[in-house]
Amino acid sequence: MTAPGVGLTLPSFVHDPDEVFAVVHAAEAAGLDGVFVYDHIFRVAKDGTHRPALEMTALLSAVVAESSTIHVGVLVTRASLRPAALTALTLETADRISGGRVVTGIGAGDRESEHENEQFGLPFGSLDDRLAQLRAAVRASRDRGFPVWVGGLHAQVRALAAAEADGWNRWGGPVERFGGQAAEVRAAAVRDPFVCSWGGLVVLADTDAAATEKAQRLGAGPGTIVGGIETVTDAFADYVAAGAGWVIAGPVDSRDPANAETLAAVKAGLSTRAS
Repeated sequence: MTAPGVGLTLPSFVHDPDEVFAVVHAAEAAGLDGVFVYDHIFRVAKDGTHRPALEMTALLSAVVAESSTIHVGVLVTRASLRPAALTALTLETADRISGGRVVTGIGAGDRESEHENEQFGLPFGSLDDRLAQLRAAVRASRDRGFPVWVGGLHAQVRALAAAEADGWNRWGGPVERFGGQAAEVRAAAVRDPFVCSWGGLVVLADTDAAATEKAQRLGAGPGTIVGGIETVTDAFADYVAAGAGWVIAGPVDSRDPANAETLAAVKAGLSTRAS
């Protein structure tokens, strides 16, 4: 098993950007490989209210400025929110400022994104429309010095990733499904190198008992990986064995900087298994 890149998603849905920066600093100090922002205009809470969101392009640049060694990425920027040329220029500018640390994912959007587009007068379009926008954004952004992954589950999105991009990202889902799709995409990939990556929700703690208690307190949903260091290491190792070159944890309690140190212990376990 080759040691993967290990990343952490940042708390993009907050009012105070200092909460984001605290996690960035913790992740860099812990020796993680990457931190990733989301690209949403808002998120809808369980009671129907709109949660705040920090805009991706501004947050990406701020995270680059707040860090010095760690990779900084997006999972994923939505192709329908900005013209392709602007998406490419935004990412290239961030990469140049960072000294070559940007890793980006670009996606077509899904039904959870439709309401955001409509609220801001942006057409959501058909799947064919969104695939055309995704293809244009990938073509405009690639070959600028940073890897461009395509994120998404749909078969046509996976095919586009293989034909046009430097990698593919799947969010969530069982390891068996990821493994089958990753093998399919990698076999069809045109560009070299090509990386498959996996990201998903996790509840991390030092022990299984502590993680279970935290998950109950946070109301973690089905499909969330819940466990102590060894359990999460086992789960991530399965994704790596199935073809993940990166594994990216999305902590349910994403504002807690302590997750970075726990995830660093998981990274160490994965590295030991790879040696």
